[in-house]
Amino acid sequence: MMEETLRGIVPPMITPLKDNETLDVEGLERLVEHILAGHVHGLFLLGTTGEAPDLNYNLRHELVKRVCKQVDGRVPVLVGITDTVFSESLNLAQTSVEAGVSAVVAAPPYYFTPGQPELIDYYSHLANRLPLPLYLYNMPSHTKVMIDPETVQKLSENDNIAGVKDSSANIVYFNKLRHLLRDRPDFSVLIGPEEALGNVVLMGAHGGVAGGANLFPQLFVDVYDAAVAGDVAQVMKLQERVMSVSEALYGVGRHMSSFIKGVKCSLAQMGICSDVMAEPLNHFCDDERALIHGRLLELGVELSVSSRQSPVDRVQSTESSRQ
Repeated sequence: MMEETLRGIVPPMITPLKDNETLDVEGLERLVEHILAGHVHGLFLLGTTGEAPDLNYNLRHELVKRVCKQVDGRVPVLVGITDTVFSESLNLAQTSVEAGVSAVVAAPPYYFTPGQPELIDYYSHLANRLPLPLYLYNMPSHTKVMIDPETVQKLSENDNIAGVKDSSANIVYFNKLRHLLRDRPDFSVLIGPEEALGNVVLMGAHGGVAGGANLFPQLFVDVYDAAVAGDVAQVMKLQERVMSVSEALYGVGRHMSSFIKGVKCSLAQMGICSDVMAEPLNHFCDDERALIHGRLLELGVELSVSSRQSPVDRVQSTESSRQ
């Protein structure tokens, strides 16, 4: 259980897979250590980047148990429990508390689009049944509904709702949210789109849930630290690096899944974990993989594995040299 307001960089971890039913356990272990080596402030499992809606329930529960055992309290672990089935959200929350998770995260239930009063009822009912603090997850591009700022403000009155992750990429929404919660500095406001990370932390956001931190965790921690320190020049410099990563790796492919595929493909070529996607999605084809390979080299990432160095050590040393 977290006793303080959640701040900093909380990467939404990808889910390494061998196939649709099996975790890439060795890759998972390498990925966790790679991310934690970047001095991140937490881990977020089973979010959008983690392909949670496409994973079977047994695999979701296994992932939570394995990661929590490996992390062993080094950082807070958050788990996404978004589901259309209320009882399944509660089941995963129960596994989470038993594994040592710090909090859970839930986007609005999808398929039947709820109205704002229904969202208040849903989240209130869920929060009051949960054994862990709850973070709201505003993801309108995937759930078809925005959690209105006034709804977040109302739900913030519930003692078991600790914050919100906003992935709307809407600066007007963020500003209104910040304004309505100006008297609640204890209520965490985390943003998803990493392309705006430095700007919104300068404006008062508590941190970011940046998918690119799967690849370059220290870079995103440095952006956050510079913003907290009010060093605008350094924020602008580091944010340019973030934009270079975004432009190089996230737009390969033709579909909404291209971001996740780009991250997974990059991790595979860095020697960390497999790039298998959960069905019905598929990983990049050979041409797209070759494009990612070339762009990683352009970014200065060394992809050849030295016989004297493990993949994790190699990637960490490469990343450090780029700071």
